Amino acid sequence: MNQSELGQEMERRWPGQARYRLDSGGFGEVTCARDVLAQVCGKLFLDWSFSFAGLVVEEGAAEWRLRYLFYGERSAGWVHVLMNAPLDERTIPSIVKFVHAANWHERESEDLFGVLFEGHPHLGDFVLHDDAWQEGVAPMRHQFSAQVRDIERRPNMEWRPRRILEAPGAFAMPIGPVFSGLAESVHFLLETVGEDVIRALPRLFYKYRAIEKIAEGRAIENILLLAERFSATTAFAHALAFCQAVETICRAEVPARGRVLRVFIAELERFRHHVGAIEGICASTALVVAANQTAMLEEELLRVSGTLAGHRYLFGLAVPGGIATDLSDAACLEALRGCHDVLERLNELERMLRVSSSFLDRLEEVGFISEANARVFGLVGPIARASGISRDLRVAQPYEDYGRLKFEVPVEKEGDGYARLRVLFAEARESVSLMEQAVALLSAGRVAAPFQVQAGEALGWVEAPRGAAFHWLHLSEDGTAARYRIMPPSFANWHGFRLSVENFAFQDFPIILSTLDLSVAESDR
Repeated sequence: MNQSELGQEMERRWPGQARYRLDSGGFGEVTCARDVLAQVCGKLFLDWSFSFAGLVVEEGAAEWRLRYLFYGERSAGWVHVLMNAPLDERTIPSIVKFVHAANWHERESEDLFGVLFEGHPHLGDFVLHDDAWQEGVAPMRHQFSAQVRDIERRPNMEWRPRRILEAPGAFAMPIGPVFSGLAESVHFLLETVGEDVIRALPRLFYKYRAIEKIAEGRAIENILLLAERFSATTAFAHALAFCQAVETICRAEVPARGRVLRVFIAELERFRHHVGAIEGICASTALVVAANQTAMLEEELLRVSGTLAGHRYLFGLAVPGGIATDLSDAACLEALRGCHDVLERLNELERMLRVSSSFLDRLEEVGFISEANARVFGLVGPIARASGISRDLRVAQPYEDYGRLKFEVPVEKEGDGYARLRVLFAEARESVSLMEQAVALLSAGRVAAPFQVQAGEALGWVEAPRGAAFHWLHLSEDGTAARYRIMPPSFANWHGFRLSVENFAFQDFPIILSTLDLSVAESDR
C-alpha cells in the first residue's frame, strides 16, 4: 500500500476523525481524534504490516503533542500518527491493546511526563523507581528544572517487587542489580516453582541519565556529543541518526564521498560489534579458548578503527553535513585488509563451533522466540532476524548510499540462541562485503557540506548493530533543541526479553542473555 492509497483508506474508514496529509519530507501524517487513535495505530500495525518505531511526547505551550511513528517497506514509507490534547487533559487512550510494542513507550512517557494512558495494564514504577522517587515528579515537564537538586524525595518505602507467579512452593530469585566486571546495573526477578524460569522480569533505569532533558535548549553540536556517548560501543550509528535528523531539518545535502564514507564506517562498527557479541556468547558457555580468540579479533578491529579514524570507538567522525575528517582511499583500503584478515579467522572459528557438540547443546532450542512474538513485541535487529523477520532499515527505508549497494539480509527461522549466533556471523560477512563495495564507490570531493541551522522537526534513522535506532529532533527558532527523543534498539528488545528466558532452566539464563546482546546503557538514557 503506497501513501496515496493509505491516505484514502484512512479517510474512508474514519471520516472527519483521521485527517491525512503527505508531509514535505515524504511521510504520511495522520491527525487523529482521541476516539480512533488506538484503532488507527492498530490498523497500521496489525493489518497493514507497518512496524512501530516509537512514541514522541512533547509538551507545547497549551497542549500535548503525541506522535506515533510507523514505517513499512520502501514504497509504503513512513506514517506519523498525531494526536493533540489540552495540557490539563493528562489522560490519553492507550494503544497497547492493538500495538503491544508500544507498552514500554507508554510506561516511560507516564513516568517522565505524567501522562496517563487509559487502558494500559500496568503503569508506574518504571524509569523512576518507586523505592527511589515519588510519583508525580515528571522530569520531562517544562516546570521541572534539571539544574535544581531534588532534596525532598519521598519514595514509597513500602515498595516490593511485582510478583506474578502464585502457586504452592513458588519463589523468586533476584539477580543484580550489582554485578562484577563491566556489567551495567540491572535487576532480574526470576520466578519459579522448580528448576525452570516461569516468569522473568527485568528492572532497568538504575542510572537514568536524563539525556533528553539535558539536551533541551542546547545547540546541535552539544547534543551530538550526547548522541554518540550514551551508548559508546555503537557511537557512530547513533551519531549518524542524529545527524540525519539535523540534515533533514536544515536541508543539508551530504556530498557523495561523505555518504560513502559513512557507509564504510558504519559497517566497520557493525563488524567490530558483532565480533564482540560473539565473544560474549562463547564466554557464557565457558568456551574460554574460543572467547579469548574472539576477544583478540575484536581488539584487532578496535585497532583498525583507531588507526583509520583516530578513535577506537569512532567518536567524533559523524557531523551534520557529512564526515568531520576525510579518510584517504589508501587508509580505507588498509582498514579493509585488516577486516579481511579478521574475517578469515572468524570464519574458521565459526567452522569449529559448528562441530562442537557441547557448545551447540547450550544454544540449540534454547531461548526460543517465535516469529509471531517477535512481531507483536516489536523486536528489531539480529534478534528479530533470527526469528524469521527480515526487516532491516538499510533495505526497508534506505539511507546514505545503501540503496546503491548489494547485500543479503541474513534471516534464520528457528528463533533460538544458535539462530541468533548464525545471524551475527552472517551479518559480519555482509558488513565486510559492504565495506568492499563502498571503497569501490569512493570518488574525489568534499566529505561535508555547510548548512544553515533553522527551525523544524525531523526523524533520523539507522540500522544500528543491535537493530533499528531512531532519533527525533525538534529545533526552535534560535537553533536549540525544543525536544530530542532517542528510541534505541535495546529499548525495544528488552521489552521482549522474557520471551526467550521463560520456560527454560535457570542455568540457561546467562547464555540466553548473551545471545540477545542487550545494552543496559542504551535504555538508561
